[in-house]
Amino acid sequence: TAQPEPETVGELARGCLEGLALKYRWVITALESLTGVAVETIRIVGGGSQNALLCQFTADAAGRRVVAGPAEATAIGNVLMQAIATGHIASLAEGRAMVARSFAVKEYEPHPSDGWDAAYARFSKLSRGME
Repeated sequence: TAQPEPETVGELARGCLEGLALKYRWVITALESLTGVAVETIRIVGGGSQNALLCQFTADAAGRRVVAGPAEATAIGNVLMQAIATGHIASLAEGRAMVARSFAVKEYEPHPSDGWDAAYARFSKLSRGME
């Protein structure tokens, strides 16, 4: 790909996080194209939601607000489904409201830049070459 190899652990980590953020933008752009529905907010849950740099990179690269959390979304979703199945809560909407009241989320506003757009153009070109 003619990209320089990372020389430090920090460069490697940054490359991984930037790559994830750019891939999120690429997938969201493809989904919007296929569905005709605009994605205004990206929700990041699970372990990635605890990485502030990943969340901000995603907001910046994608030009969309990111809502991060809860980190234990898989377990929470499992408990909600069990609560619905056993009649402890009446609906998914009730469960979602319960989660919203019970777990804090963090929001990241986008700060788009020409640098992210240029990186996305390179990323898209490289990604198309791998298909």
